[in-house]
Amino acid sequence: MNLNIEYEKFTQEVYQELVNTDVVKTTEVKHNIKLTGKSGQEHQIDVYWEYEIAGVGHKVAIECKNYNSAVTIGKVRDFFGVLYDLNNVAGIMVTKIGYQEGAKKFASYYGINLMELRTPNEGEGIIGETILNFDIQVRHRLFLVDEEWAKAKNLNFQRYKDNLDFMSNLDWPSRKPHIQWSNSTHIPLGTKDEKIRDGKGQTITTLDELDRKLPENFEKDSDFTFNFQDAYVDTTYWGPVKIKEVKYTHERDNQTTIISIDAQYFIKAILKDAKSGEIKLIAKNLG
Repeated sequence: MNLNIEYEKFTQEVYQELVNTDVVKTTEVKHNIKLTGKSGQEHQIDVYWEYEIAGVGHKVAIECKNYNSAVTIGKVRDFFGVLYDLNNVAGIMVTKIGYQEGAKKFASYYGINLMELRTPNEGEGIIGETILNFDIQVRHRLFLVDEEWAKAKNLNFQRYKDNLDFMSNLDWPSRKPHIQWSNSTHIPLGTKDEKIRDGKGQTITTLDELDRKLPENFEKDSDFTFNFQDAYVDTTYWGPVKIKEVKYTHERDNQTTIISIDAQYFIKAILKDAKSGEIKLIAKNLG
């Protein structure tokens, strides 16, 4: 596959779409044609079309440079020589990267349009941004484990607390956690059911009942604690765990998220005027 020819055909397709949207009478945008100049010399033209406005004919020739560096003044001078020999043909030069300053000055003086044409790079299809502010409120149901009971059972809840901090940092690497579990007396526990039982296995109350007993203005009062003398919850990892308190805390966090509206996957090409900086986004034909 010849990459230069592919770039010429890509340019042809883009300009065909552009002229189709203009209110002009135009012929087909053609690729790789020969035009004979005033000198009698034949010139190869990468992309060419003619059109009419109010009965007046116009001709356009495009020189394609599939370069990975800025186009030099020498290449623009060569194209000017071709245009000078042709009969009243406007010139456009197209490349991917850009043009050196001398090339821009020369082209501007002699009326040659310099354009950059390429498929969009990542981030170039951003057509808008939306800022979302979240006021996140989280209720924590925490348990105070009976440390003497845990020690007698040889259960290490400090390691569990450290792991909670580690997992929190993985989930929110850019956010400073509001709760440092390793230094907290009360911790979250996963339970198999909602029941709180005594040492004989009899139900004392349920976690649902505790939820309903919370004060009406709990969120404003920060936290609320229920105390127990002989109580156990059936956890998913350790089985029955003896607790001394169930504590409810309220965490509030404000977060701002910027959502970019990226049309990259709907854009076929980016066409930029090297002089003015004006950019046109050429949409893909999704039909």
